[in-house]
Amino acid sequence: MKEILKIISSNIRFDNINDGDHIWDNRKHILRDSIQSFGPHILGTQEGRQPQLSSLNLLLDDQNIIDSHREWIKERMYPSLFLNSKGFDIQKSGDIWLSETPFVPGSKSFGSAFPRLCSWASVLWTQNRRSEGVPLFIVNCHLDHVLEETRNLQVEVLCKEVLKLRNEKEHLIIMGDFNGHPESEVRRTLLKFFPCLYDPWKSLGLAEEASHHKFGKEVDSGSRIDWIMTDERFEAEEVYLDKFQKEGLFPSDHYPLKLILSLK
Repeated sequence: MKEILKIISSNIRFDNINDGDHIWDNRKHILRDSIQSFGPHILGTQEGRQPQLSSLNLLLDDQNIIDSHREWIKERMYPSLFLNSKGFDIQKSGDIWLSETPFVPGSKSFGSAFPRLCSWASVLWTQNRRSEGVPLFIVNCHLDHVLEETRNLQVEVLCKEVLKLRNEKEHLIIMGDFNGHPESEVRRTLLKFFPCLYDPWKSLGLAEEASHHKFGKEVDSGSRIDWIMTDERFEAEEVYLDKFQKEGLFPSDHYPLKLILSLK
């Protein structure tokens, strides 16, 4: 029997009162249904301030947010990790601000429009047949939405800090809203630092699709800016953008990216 790991990366769209029918209160249960129907072991969200992320945490039956390391800044949006409460032992976790001062909360550099960061966790995946568990190092990020040069400098900070934090025995997973297409310089930088990574979407030979759709208004334009890059010690079984909606309402203005992996 294969040991299966399910992952979702989802930009959940911040709680914006100007979103009309797609305000957070109207779509949070749709997002919950999209998440729970898949049953992820790992959920990475982007955008969302503390009240929104706390409300999502309360809605989810099996996933809990990792935030004990974090002192929340009211106006900031946080990429966050949620793990299945029965499947992991959390060893360490933290935030890295993608700036010249990565451990100064709220800091920004490189001409970024907003402070950007990544959240990481070093965990043992215990919900499998290996008694000792499988060590994972999980990173969830959200890069600048304006300039590619800024995004590339931000991902360099991410890579350099993860190199310091991660044990090479840990299976690496990096996900997020990269605000760039899969052939971007950001992707090349990631692979330069971590040649162990690959893109399941590409390995399975799937045609490119737009992941940011503006609540169904731009379904045929744009590119796949939401990725999950995974360690080559995992084999990709299935990956797709979930286009679930309910009565014309979407969970977010990005399609959730859903991935099923197996341990080689």
